[in-house]
Amino acid sequence: MTKITLNITGMHCASCSNIIEKTLNKTKGVNKANVNLATNKATVEFDNSKTNIDKLILTIKNKGYKANEEKEQNFDKEAKKRKEEINKLTKQLSLGFIFAVPVLILGMFFMKNPIPYQNYIMWILATPVQFIVAWPMYKSAIIALKNLSANMDTLVVMGTSAAYFFSIYTLFTGHAHVYFETSAVLITIVVFGRLLEAKAKGKTSEAIKKLINLTPKTARVIRNGKELEIKIDEVEVGDIIIVKPGEKIPVDGIITEGQTTIDESMITGESIPVEKNPQDEVIGGTINKYGSFKFKATKTGVNTTLARIIKLVEEAQGSKAPIQRFADRVSAYFVPFVLAIAITTFIIHYLIIGVEFQSSIMTGIAVLVIACPCALGLATPTAIMVGTGKGAKNGILIKGGETLETSHKIKNVIFDKTGTITKGEPKVTDIISTSRRTTKSILMIAASMEKRSEHSLSEAIIKKAKQEEILINDATNFRAIPGQGIIAKVNKETYYFGNTRLMKNKDFNLKPYDKKILRLESEGKTVMILSEENNILGLIAVADTIKETSIEAVKMLNKLRINTYMITGDNKKTAEAIAKQVRINNVFSEIMPEHKAALVKKIQKNGATIMVGDGINDAPALAQADIGIVMGSGTDVALETGNIVLMKNDLRDVAKAIKLSKITMNKIRQNMFWALIYNVIGIPIAALGMLNPIIAGTAMALSSVSVVGNSLLLRFKKL
Repeated sequence: MTKITLNITGMHCASCSNIIEKTLNKTKGVNKANVNLATNKATVEFDNSKTNIDKLILTIKNKGYKANEEKEQNFDKEAKKRKEEINKLTKQLSLGFIFAVPVLILGMFFMKNPIPYQNYIMWILATPVQFIVAWPMYKSAIIALKNLSANMDTLVVMGTSAAYFFSIYTLFTGHAHVYFETSAVLITIVVFGRLLEAKAKGKTSEAIKKLINLTPKTARVIRNGKELEIKIDEVEVGDIIIVKPGEKIPVDGIITEGQTTIDESMITGESIPVEKNPQDEVIGGTINKYGSFKFKATKTGVNTTLARIIKLVEEAQGSKAPIQRFADRVSAYFVPFVLAIAITTFIIHYLIIGVEFQSSIMTGIAVLVIACPCALGLATPTAIMVGTGKGAKNGILIKGGETLETSHKIKNVIFDKTGTITKGEPKVTDIISTSRRTTKSILMIAASMEKRSEHSLSEAIIKKAKQEEILINDATNFRAIPGQGIIAKVNKETYYFGNTRLMKNKDFNLKPYDKKILRLESEGKTVMILSEENNILGLIAVADTIKETSIEAVKMLNKLRINTYMITGDNKKTAEAIAKQVRINNVFSEIMPEHKAALVKKIQKNGATIMVGDGINDAPALAQADIGIVMGSGTDVALETGNIVLMKNDLRDVAKAIKLSKITMNKIRQNMFWALIYNVIGIPIAALGMLNPIIAGTAMALSSVSVVGNSLLLRFKKL
């Protein structure tokens, strides 16, 4: 399957996006298409053997819209396009204002004492508004008609055209009052509403703009022994780059020379600057605070952490939440429904009640205008854009609208222990000899075996051996037994190193060592046993310290009435000691990696579940959970795994992500209410002839602006 993003022009309302989305989803070879009105983009997943990009673009073109593939993120171009749209609407508004205001003054204040040729002057003034200012609306309505559909512009065009052409008829017959001011002012109000909407929509992507502004334009590199300042696009992997105090780091890399502190708050949300030394990683876009240093570029262009975060946030902002399906369904039937009500209103007023023709026409126009469903189409995407943007600003990367919506229903949160609740930096605390071997000999054998292991505790043992200046040998015949330990030969002797399960499987009697093991485990330490073929040689205890934020994180989740669980491969005593410190009551110990997913599935029976892990060995469990949250410490892995990435590695952000989901969903519901309340109240009032078309147009414009404005209030909510 191929996934592409298309930029679409010509969409004005929810009906437009629905037409394109339905058409794309019906196209042969398309697996899934999602069209976002707020971003004017379509994400299409398709089978390359059945269709291609050109065919998809042609399909959209045949529906009367324009599309082009977004090959690479070009935010400057997008900002320019937004500016062009605002400028175009500003010109339309200015033209409308110049002609509509005099028409309104003549129509409202000179009705009883008209000036000579007043109606003809009003006709001349209203015509440019009707056919120049409103021309884009006519084009859009014609496109909808060709597609046997109707949209917001259909309603506006029908309403204003009825007022305009009826006024021409009365002008020449002299039978009734003219309504040129109604059509001219109505069009101007609609354009004004769209201008406000365009400006507000621009603000919803504030997070993206801030991230883009982090990217430096140039880099100072050393090439052929010379220091050169080059464009950021010209930086290559392997380049040695110089960064001075106060400068932004151009790309991702590893420090080769110098020490410094770096402000990473714009990427991670963490306000405290981080100390950096040689061999430490640096992230492009972060700010060097004090020292000068040199680093080797490891990632450039679209592969940098910042570029990938921008892409992730943009995709999230362009995605749909399941709740939006309701809005899409309503919008699809709404316009035809309104047209039917408007026609019925006119017939009842004119033919049944006996109201005069022009008043009946005006009543029908008021119904058409008040009922525009544009606000409904913006209700969900604008809230998602602001919500995901706020998350990114706080170091919480949410990968889509569906994730944002699901998170507010969470009943259970499961934590992996190592690297999640704990720091994942274990240290050797005890070495106990149970044989004639010295503690140094036991450490040498264990370190030699662990040299080839990928287990999280191996690094602590090797580090301890190096501190003790012990020579680490090469192990042979190495074999890892998942969830138990390792077997290997050191100096031609076979050794076993692992947990009690491994020793019991090898039929060792552990009773003589039970008290020592129990004491160490009750202190929250992981105990590993070293043995040769027929004899236990010693015990090595390793402890992993709890993160400073873990206790508070669990407390925050308890306040939200969410059940907390801990899953670990460690033995029961060690697991319970850690769980007791962070106040988690539900503990599952000695769980093999492949069994974690099954346990998650079991917990899911009690409600929607989040799994929090490091994203490396927790992949099956993260995939099984309703929401997978990964710590951002291993940024590459984190960005690829899970639904939410916590860039600060702060467990308190789990509760904040859930809270963000709740307040965003509240905003969406509020937006839905505001979008529909205008119609629910306005349509009956208009149908009863109690609403002037101009007031109806103002209310319609305000409905869209109020929805976008309400979404923007999310930015001020505290997490």
